[in-house]
Amino acid sequence: MLALSRKKNEAIMINNNIEVTILDIRGEQVKIGISAPKEIPVYRKEVYLDIQNANKEATSAEGMEALKNLFG
Repeated sequence: MLALSRKKNEAIMINNNIEVTILDIRGEQVKIGISAPKEIPVYRKEVYLDIQNANKEATSAEGMEALKNLFG
């Protein structure tokens, strides 16, 4: 993991097309802005993990059986 120090209104660049900017700092909370191309999904980690779990469930044996039942 790369750890960087940034102040309000400072940014970092990832690759050539993703910019992460520190928008505000209040106590222990930091507000960030992310500029990325539309084809690059950006999620909060807890949402990303929920999506991954839902995908695993959908491809499980039960999920496949439900899909077979849906289409006869």
